[in-house]
Amino acid sequence: MFTGVGVALVTLFDDRGALDASATAALGARLVDLGLRAVVVAGTTGEAAALEASERVALLEAVRGQLPSSIPVVAGTGAPSARQASALTRDAVEHGADAVLVLSPPGVNDSRAYYDAVAKAAAGTPVLAYHYPKVSPPGLAVRLLGDLPVAGVKDSSGDAERLLHQLDQYEGPIYTGSSALLSFGGPLGCAGAILALANVEPERCVRAFGGDVVAQGALVQPHLAAHESFPRGLKEMVAARFGTSTACRVA
Repeated sequence: MFTGVGVALVTLFDDRGALDASATAALGARLVDLGLRAVVVAGTTGEAAALEASERVALLEAVRGQLPSSIPVVAGTGAPSARQASALTRDAVEHGADAVLVLSPPGVNDSRAYYDAVAKAAAGTPVLAYHYPKVSPPGLAVRLLGDLPVAGVKDSSGDAERLLHQLDQYEGPIYTGSSALLSFGGPLGCAGAILALANVEPERCVRAFGGDVVAQGALVQPHLAAHESFPRGLKEMVAARFGTSTACRVA
């Protein structure tokens, strides 16, 4: 789908808590100008669980409209059930998503049937599987990845051993979701990264993924700070750099 660093874009709200799709799209465009290669909307970082279906569509359309066609816009469409995820996927495809990022369902050890249903709903649009066991346990077993009808996998576990296992066993593109593993994952063969921290530190994230260990070291404190009081801490960091709103829907 893409190579290099993409951003798991924050969703911006106004002071009343209403979706500010235009401001979110403007932030996405600014980050692309700073070197990012893809934009994910309505993912975990984008407070997707707090968005209405119509807001997801408005957000996707606004971001897609602001970016050049060469930059893929990926919509988060994971949900607890295959029925819900399929409906979100159909909406995303119909409204311009270049791909969908689909979090594995909670409490499911074998999610092949879930991804089969989502891939059918995607109707040829690429599907990225999403392993994030902290948010939706147990996540995706490495041994099952090759059986899934997906174009690649995002791994936000932050587990270096797991990342090595995937690189050894899975032939599809792998995107790390951990800004702590960039100078590790990039040189070892990850196709790219999809990062929350790229909302704040796009340039250093790009350099670290390219193997710059100095840039990786400079990301340590921002990486830790972004995880404190998430997503509020991250939004405060974004606001400090870009002057955006700090309003959150997820506490």
